[in-house]
Amino acid sequence: MREWADFTIAESEDGTRNVVLSGPLVVSSVGQLDAALRGTDERFARIDLSQVEEVDTIGAWTVWRLARETGADITGASDKAQRLIAAIHRNELDEPDHAKGGAILSPEGLVASTGRAVIAYFDGMVKFLSFLGALISALATLIRHPGRMRWTSLVRQFDLVGVRALPIIGLMSFLVGIVIAQQGAVQLEQFGAEIYTINLTGRLSFRELGVLMTAIMVAGRSGSSFAAQLGTMKLTEEIDAMRTIGVSPMEALVVPRVLACTFMMMVLGFYAAILSIIGGAFISMYSLDIPFWTFLTRIQEVVPDHDLWVGLIKGPVFGLIIAMAGCYQGMQVEGNSEQVGLKTTIAVVQAIFAVIVLDAFFAVFFTEVGWG
Repeated sequence: MREWADFTIAESEDGTRNVVLSGPLVVSSVGQLDAALRGTDERFARIDLSQVEEVDTIGAWTVWRLARETGADITGASDKAQRLIAAIHRNELDEPDHAKGGAILSPEGLVASTGRAVIAYFDGMVKFLSFLGALISALATLIRHPGRMRWTSLVRQFDLVGVRALPIIGLMSFLVGIVIAQQGAVQLEQFGAEIYTINLTGRLSFRELGVLMTAIMVAGRSGSSFAAQLGTMKLTEEIDAMRTIGVSPMEALVVPRVLACTFMMMVLGFYAAILSIIGGAFISMYSLDIPFWTFLTRIQEVVPDHDLWVGLIKGPVFGLIIAMAGCYQGMQVEGNSEQVGLKTTIAVVQAIFAVIVLDAFFAVFFTEVGWG
């Protein structure tokens, strides 16, 4: 026969009313007790758990809720009950306001959320500056002691970031070149200036779209990979183990990724620009009757040399930003596996946003210095 949890109300010598719980406070027996006590208007001084035989999380939550609603103190709890009630209390304190049913847009909630956001922003800035300082220190150490460089890891990252990205970036750039040339020709045809499609395709490919589209692709492909890899290693305590045996995670994990992404972005940006121009030449051969080799020869005449240098300068900067965003967010993972997905998403979003902002800055800067 199932034994149910029960309660009695007793008055103490000082005239206060106490509720005494008895029986097993577990999920299979606490139903009637919870229904009887839920929403009570009575005020109790204490909740006595000395006669409770067994308790689980549901029973502990029932006791905690009763104490919160009646303002009573909990006495006579076993060690297990105390731990469970304390854990439930901490969880309720950490729960977001909207999960508790509070008004999200109340003045108090708005001020509190704004304050938390500001504090989190400055805390993030401090952590990022700490990460940047550690990266610079690791690079300086490797410059002084080249023998500590993980060359095998660096070559592997060259392969992962650069070589294995060639097919997808090449296809994307080829198609982007087709789109630029085709759409540009349609608009220029209205003015009888189809021949300037070559200028449009060449300058856009070298200056902007070649390196920018490559950066976005690398951010989604390699930046997310960096964050996920390092986040998983952080979660499984592999990074802590490396520190324990005297291996610097910055030197062994972060520096090879940053160097590989920085260098390969320059190569991939140039490669993407070439494939984009080839795509433009391919579609122009059919839609504009411009011979393929004539298109490529004309590119050399109409595209200034500084357009090539603009793309080559942007590439390493974009690669550095992407690698730092991925590695930094990966090193911030802690707690549970959900953090890996969250930090990976943040890394990709931050990298793409930073790349676009920097691209706008470069556009203004190079125009001001006469490379417009």
